[in-house]
Amino acid sequence: MEMTTTTARPGLSGLVTGIGRIVALGLSPRATAREVATLLRGNLPGVGILTPEERAGVPGGYASHVLHAQADFSVTAVVWQPAAETVIHDHVSWCAFGVISGIEHETLYRDMGDHLVEIGRAANRPGDVSGFAPPGDIHRVRNTSGEVGVSLHVYGADIGKLGNSIRRTYDLPVR
Repeated sequence: MEMTTTTARPGLSGLVTGIGRIVALGLSPRATAREVATLLRGNLPGVGILTPEERAGVPGGYASHVLHAQADFSVTAVVWQPAAETVIHDHVSWCAFGVISGIEHETLYRDMGDHLVEIGRAANRPGDVSGFAPPGDIHRVRNTSGEVGVSLHVYGADIGKLGNSIRRTYDLPVR
């Protein structure tokens, strides 16, 4: 099994081992996301998992750093400048995430064919952890805090090969 870990990072090795054990159970995508979220909840690293250069992010936006990638899962850290946001999108696989700093405000949508309907909102604060799996994972994420945000994301896919976790972006009107 080909694996990529960019550098030795505090707390990453134990997470990768634990995630690997969960993935090996062969659970449904939703159950895997829940179990990985539970693991993250008790083992969420600090901002020291990133180098100072990585923590700086990119001006006005967000940057993803692949910390570990293998065929069946990847661990990434996302660095969000204040007010940085994603496009409305969904994902190629299950995901579990934990907020290390900042506030990740998530708006959830349902695809109605010719438009999207907002179905929920959540303000994820430091220490908050959650998980989800397609279908039904259409969302937009924004850092609503005044500080640089950092979050850890685990995806059930090889993000090192795919480049990112987005399956589809949505430009449908929101009603």
